[in-house]
Amino acid sequence: MFLSVIIPTYNRYDLLRKCLDNLEPDFQTIDAKSYEIIVSDDSKINEETEKLKKEYPFVSFVAGPQKGPASNRNNGAKYAKGDWLVFIDDDCLPDQDLLLSYFKEINKGIYQGIEGYINADRLQERFDEISPLNLTGGCFWSCNIAVDKEVFTKLNGFDEGFPFAALEDTDFYERLKTVANTTFLASAKVIHPWRKVTNWVSYKKWVGSHQYAIKKANIPKNLKYRIKRLNLFIGLVFKHGKELIKYRFKGFYYYLEVLYYNFLMIFC
Repeated sequence: MFLSVIIPTYNRYDLLRKCLDNLEPDFQTIDAKSYEIIVSDDSKINEETEKLKKEYPFVSFVAGPQKGPASNRNNGAKYAKGDWLVFIDDDCLPDQDLLLSYFKEINKGIYQGIEGYINADRLQERFDEISPLNLTGGCFWSCNIAVDKEVFTKLNGFDEGFPFAALEDTDFYERLKTVANTTFLASAKVIHPWRKVTNWVSYKKWVGSHQYAIKKANIPKNLKYRIKRLNLFIGLVFKHGKELIKYRFKGFYYYLEVLYYNFLMIFC
């Protein structure tokens, strides 16, 4: 059995280096002959790209399609030689037993989809910090998952219709559960640092992906839908309000951003 580790990236070379350092054969406890690493790079080829190729000769670098993260992951999968695909994001720090944990679980022959453990590097300090934590499963965030390649191909991979890095993994998980057995593997660990949201573009992108998901599911935007969105909005006001107070109003503008876009979604 052979693993193909796929890392989509876009202009985050320093973060990518840290990720690759933790995937080096000398760091990972799995036999080096049991896996390959494919970096699908959506950046334009430059000096930094060439440096990386020399620094990490054990990595295969391929040009990305420059059509978004879903497309970039699918692109990496096209080059995979492995029986299983392990998706890791470029800003994650894999544990040294990550690949060995996946390898052992896969060899049991029970599951076709596995989600790994995702924790942050510290406690959250601000409301406007985000990290896709997955401590108990049920998320299937694409920054740490393993999927049987045959099943992945059958599902046509991630839906490239999602315009941004949001909900494409949730959509894939829903489709995967209809054809495969899935599980959560706590021993397959990565660290995902907190990232501070610096502008309003981030949540706006999430809304764009959310709208696509609604359209894909053929959810009618009738009165019932709008009442549901209104109740959700009211719930967020209080839920996030408590969190904002907890963090002493650090990230107040992001709080306003979240409420603003969720309010618009009542009518859009």
